[in-house]
Amino acid sequence: MTADGSPKVGTLAEIVAWRKVASDHGEKVVLTNGCFDLIHRGHVELLREAKAQGDRLVVALNDDDSVHRLKGPTRPLVRQEDRAEVVAALEMVDRVVFFGEDTPARVIEAIRPDVLVKGADYELGEIVGRDFVESIGGRVHRVALREGRSTRGIVQIVLERFGARAPEVGKENR
Repeated sequence: MTADGSPKVGTLAEIVAWRKVASDHGEKVVLTNGCFDLIHRGHVELLREAKAQGDRLVVALNDDDSVHRLKGPTRPLVRQEDRAEVVAALEMVDRVVFFGEDTPARVIEAIRPDVLVKGADYELGEIVGRDFVESIGGRVHRVALREGRSTRGIVQIVLERFGARAPEVGKENR
């Protein structure tokens, strides 16, 4: 649970215990992971399709330090607590857990998902955790991505339109 009280955001130990209960009830647990910085339609479509692969969806979210290492010195744009709250607020997401490593391998091995979901921008051989999930009888599902739906693309549009200046903000936009 977060400091703000979201019951969907938990520690790895809490999510592992929750996963066991779901398993005991015969539910299929799906896991996906990512930074989810500036949530956009592409994220929502990936999460919706991920949830369709099973009964319960866990999102493993890169913490701020790992996003910074993976995406560069200007990222994340949104701090981890805020990213987690936004992801947890989506109806298809059942649980959110942070990880600080550069890959989600430790989280995947602890949670032992029935299905691991990644975007189709990853080749099967590039998907971290694939071998482990398949070795425990699970499967990997790749979600087709739609052109023009990315955080990088949104950032580029903002830079092109506004450059280094911030847009004027009226009272209605505050």
